[in-house]
Amino acid sequence: MDKGFLNPGLALGIASFLFAGLALSARPGEQAVTAAAYVPANVAPQVWQATASGDEAEFLVVLTEQADLDGVAAGSTREEHLRYVYDALREVARYSQAPLRAELDAVGADYRPFYILNMLAVRGDRALVTRLATRPEVARIAANPRVRHGLPEPQPGDVRPSAPEGVEWNVARVNADDVWALGYTGQGIVVAGQDTGYDWEHPALINQYRGYDGVTATHDYNWHDAIHANDPHTPAGNRCGFDSPAPCDDGSHGTHTMGTIVGDDGSDNQIGVAPGARWIGCRNMEDGWGTPATYAECFEFFLAPYPVGGDHFADGVPGLAPHVINNSWTCPPGEGCDWDTLQRIVENVRAAGIVVIASAGNSGSACSTVLDPPAIYEAAFSVGACSSSDVIASFSSRGPVTVDGSGRLKPDVVAPGVGVRSSIPGEGYGSKSGTSMAGPHVAGTVALLWAAAPDLVGDVDTTEQVIVQTARPRVDTGCGGDPSGRPNNVYGWGIVDALAAVRGTQAGLELAKQASFPMSFPARMLVYTLSVTNTSCYSLTDVVLTDTIPSSTTFAWASGSYTQVDDVVTWTLESLEGQENVMTTLAVTLEHLLPGARVVNATYGVRASELLTPIVGDPLESVVPWRYLLFPVFKNWTLGGVQKDDGA
Repeated sequence: MDKGFLNPGLALGIASFLFAGLALSARPGEQAVTAAAYVPANVAPQVWQATASGDEAEFLVVLTEQADLDGVAAGSTREEHLRYVYDALREVARYSQAPLRAELDAVGADYRPFYILNMLAVRGDRALVTRLATRPEVARIAANPRVRHGLPEPQPGDVRPSAPEGVEWNVARVNADDVWALGYTGQGIVVAGQDTGYDWEHPALINQYRGYDGVTATHDYNWHDAIHANDPHTPAGNRCGFDSPAPCDDGSHGTHTMGTIVGDDGSDNQIGVAPGARWIGCRNMEDGWGTPATYAECFEFFLAPYPVGGDHFADGVPGLAPHVINNSWTCPPGEGCDWDTLQRIVENVRAAGIVVIASAGNSGSACSTVLDPPAIYEAAFSVGACSSSDVIASFSSRGPVTVDGSGRLKPDVVAPGVGVRSSIPGEGYGSKSGTSMAGPHVAGTVALLWAAAPDLVGDVDTTEQVIVQTARPRVDTGCGGDPSGRPNNVYGWGIVDALAAVRGTQAGLELAKQASFPMSFPARMLVYTLSVTNTSCYSLTDVVLTDTIPSSTTFAWASGSYTQVDDVVTWTLESLEGQENVMTTLAVTLEHLLPGARVVNATYGVRASELLTPIVGDPLESVVPWRYLLFPVFKNWTLGGVQKDDGA
């Protein structure tokens, strides 16, 4: 990183040149347009205003060329997938930023290059802003505002005791403890959070910290501090310092959120959804003040963690990336954060196979109050808050998203977020309310889900589909949504259910069979209907159904596309989607069977490539029915007509 300021003489020369070049000849009665009135179209108004009167400001220089990540190999391993994304992003940033960085070095500008999005965070005056805006490789110059977070505090009526309660109510409410009973606690999964920081030595967090092996602590690749200097809005100094070499929380928000994801002190404080998972962290705000650049810096660290004080371009190890990132923060456009500044960053992280969880925000209860990045993005899995009685919290932001013109349905799901007890710095525990408390439940659910179904690791689309399809439905059409009421813009798809999600990933087929005799005199045919349902939430492939023609019967016909070899009829499906049902029919003739004869269909079943063993149905016995053709008999009636009575 090059540090310094623009040479005063050079700055004056540039400014004079721009003034002369931009002044226009005025006709009589008209005022000349000067550089002071000129705002380049690709410069954010906030940046232009902040650099008035010769002031310097921090801003983001976003380049036109961005990496194309569509070429990620579908069959690659997770580590190869991460490496591909990391290398592709760095390659584009390195060659496209080179001329721009050379110019910034020449004028002694203070800047930090990024690759998670091809951009640079720069500090400079209006002359530098104008100069950079004219460069052909620069798409736009965005603001890097200081954003104040109204971090959740305990609310009257929401506070629960700080004394141990064993498994916390909110953990049990998402059925996480039932998943533990199946043997899945998040083992093998790494979760991450960017927040106010983390008290890594807290009794409920220390044993889950990836940088601690029970004896020694190694913070390299497990912690990053994106706070490098005092925020102008905060008092001098900081309890964590700056560029902290070890995890530290200068508030309590981060420690609380991480406790809800993984917290467990090994005794009576079971506060986390996935206590078997490991965690890493990044501080993205100082005393509640963050910027788009600090958020981007944390995302970049998570994509390819690097040592404390290391070079993010050269020292990153993508194989150490977390599986899921919790984001209990927002970047409000109302405070100068462009709604699209972080969008591509979130999309790039998702493309790497990392789930991005975002708290929906606390601007409810009106509709269209999911206003802020990253919760508004399609690539982020957004979470609203509900109470212990499964009622939406009044403060929980609602959809649809209107700030970007998408009308996107949000939140995706909801989770407990009222009176949630978790860890706070200094070995303590406390309760807080907010969607910041709800999001960690879903991050923990992802950890449980991927521990139980490792084949899903890195498959973000399917993972999110499983979670929404298995959520406990809650209907509220007050802010619109699907005509059926689910999903809707209040609860999304419903309340997250970790147990249902895990069960939804267990590959399973449900097999049922019925037999019927079509009406005929006597019974001439027996029709079997075979029903197969994929009880999981994701596709099964190479599904093969087989049925065997019973002895003493002959094949008549079968439905759909089938093959027949001897007495075995086979149907083959390329895939069967989650929760999808398919039915096939086999008909056999009973020409030589008498009424009362027993027909046994003994062998039928189904298999799929994801199942270790086929599903075999129970033998189905049918009895050929007795059927007679009865004719009505009336008095004085003959086949030829009515017979007259002699006494008539």
